[in-house]
Amino acid sequence: MTSNQTTASEIVEPHSDDTEFVFFSGKGGVGKSTVSCATATWLADNDYETLLVTTDPAPNLSDIFGQEIGHEVTEIRDIDNLSAIEIDPDTAAEEYRQETIEPMRQLLDDDQLKTVEEQLNSPCVEEIAAFDNFVDFMDSPAYDVVVFDTAPTGHTIRLMELPSDWNAELDKGGSTCIGPASSMEDKKAQYEQAINTLQNEDRTTFAFVGKPEESSINEIERSASDLGELGIESQFLVINGYLPESVCEDPFFQGKRNDEQAAIERVQTEFDVDAMATYPLQPGEIAGLDLLSDVGSVIYDGDESTVDVGAATDVDIEQSVDVDALANPESVAEQLTPTDDTRYLFFTGKGGVGKSTVAATSATKLAEAGYETLVVTTDPAAHLEDIFGETVGHEPTSVSQSNLDAARIDQEKALEEYREQVLDHVHEMYADKEGSELDAKAAIANVEEELESPCAEEMAALEKFVSYFEKDGYDIVVFDTAPTGHTLRLLELPSDWKGFMDLGSLTKGAAPTKSDQYDEVIETMQDPAQSSFAFVTYPEFTPMMEAYRAAADLQEQVGIETAFVVANYLLPEKYGDNAFFANRRAQQKKYLGETKDRFETPMMLAPLRQDEPVGLDELRAFGDEITGLAELTNKQEVRVS
Repeated sequence: MTSNQTTASEIVEPHSDDTEFVFFSGKGGVGKSTVSCATATWLADNDYETLLVTTDPAPNLSDIFGQEIGHEVTEIRDIDNLSAIEIDPDTAAEEYRQETIEPMRQLLDDDQLKTVEEQLNSPCVEEIAAFDNFVDFMDSPAYDVVVFDTAPTGHTIRLMELPSDWNAELDKGGSTCIGPASSMEDKKAQYEQAINTLQNEDRTTFAFVGKPEESSINEIERSASDLGELGIESQFLVINGYLPESVCEDPFFQGKRNDEQAAIERVQTEFDVDAMATYPLQPGEIAGLDLLSDVGSVIYDGDESTVDVGAATDVDIEQSVDVDALANPESVAEQLTPTDDTRYLFFTGKGGVGKSTVAATSATKLAEAGYETLVVTTDPAAHLEDIFGETVGHEPTSVSQSNLDAARIDQEKALEEYREQVLDHVHEMYADKEGSELDAKAAIANVEEELESPCAEEMAALEKFVSYFEKDGYDIVVFDTAPTGHTLRLLELPSDWKGFMDLGSLTKGAAPTKSDQYDEVIETMQDPAQSSFAFVTYPEFTPMMEAYRAAADLQEQVGIETAFVVANYLLPEKYGDNAFFANRRAQQKKYLGETKDRFETPMMLAPLRQDEPVGLDELRAFGDEITGLAELTNKQEVRVS
């Protein structure tokens, strides 16, 4: 790394009279929101008028600052110069629809208005609406700095691609799936300006936050490369949550600290960024102004962190819950195993909670028990290859264990397949019609143009997702889904697209009719006899509350109940015999009890390990420990006999 020649403070502080922008991204659960909040607080304390914006569909700024924020710009209490907003995708979509339709009411008749309204019922309007809010804040002269706490990495890349994609769409003119192009000429100029600003290093800083772990660092490498292809260079890196040396008194935690320090050293030698900062794990959660100030002073002022290893939590250690009593392996095993039909298992949750590892572990144990099993990742930042230690492609392939296949949805290949499917359908529509050659050419040209729209990517991902409900030969299909907010979006899509196509919109009129198929998929996901949804979390306030809110949204919006909860990264009792880990255990036990009370479902308990399980042997051993499926390992012989 050509690092630390520039300080972190020099990178984020404004250098001109124009509003400047700082973007934080990274794998979910790495402390991205904490670092964003600390940065915004530090800038405000240094007399810069600062706005903090989260584009994450599952935001937690309100939790960190201890006050309601929501979709309106809100002043943060007790901090001069700082305001914040949590962009709500549903509210943003409705605002966008009204903003688009209102100027047309005096110009169009009722039928024409209805057509526009149908176009604006397209599910991809939510995506462009959220981005529209994002673009608005890139033209904010009232602020010296705007700090963006963005969605987890894979979706941040998508957000950054949007200005170019939609700009190309509007250049075509005519009708688009986000409304008539003629009504959005002013947006076109904004999108062009957004592209220029994102690529301007004098006005935009892009920073990654990661944990001192190989998987987190590997993802940063991939994401930085993807951003570079968009002309956006990352300049700043924060490695968050390393173990303080003074608390690692036994081989278990000494080994974990050594691994962390090796990962930090790799970053220092291999990454080409202007500056890097590190921040240690604290005995409690980072919330409240004092700890945010500590984070800011360490990262930007070069101060030593205040880690009071004996700091008491607000939890009575003697009165905390009995962890073993919370586990319910038999009930969890019942949710994992199929009956007569294929069972669909969905593992979702805040990024960075070990969701992919738990999904791969469960799939491995189910295959070992004799069930034909497929594990699929829908996460744009897929990690199944790292976990299995084998290639995982777009189509299901064996991962060197009987009964076990794996696949990852490749967005480019999914889009290519969708385009081919739609164009084949158009050709079939005109194949038996005499004298329709000109009509066919016009229709194909129109559809080909529509398939260049960014929303075609969303439809393609949906089509691929739905296709796994049609795979024959599997007893179980395990979905390792994208981080929480985007999982909800994916699960809403069958209903959204069905309603959109039922309107008979020309935009989707060329696609093969899928309405009945989507009905079946929705019903399957809603049927607890066929599908089980599990939220993976770890016992801290923010991931617990995010999982709880997402589970409530899942039930309210899609009609799906949570089957069980996976509590991951539980500190082992036999290691870490000091006040630092006693405090963290007490905190974990408190939130385990609250998780049980809130969800009222069975719980799978997964301990923190010396190393994350990699390869089939380690996954099987981990599965014996956490899934309740160990007694099923002889089931294959029973089924064969």
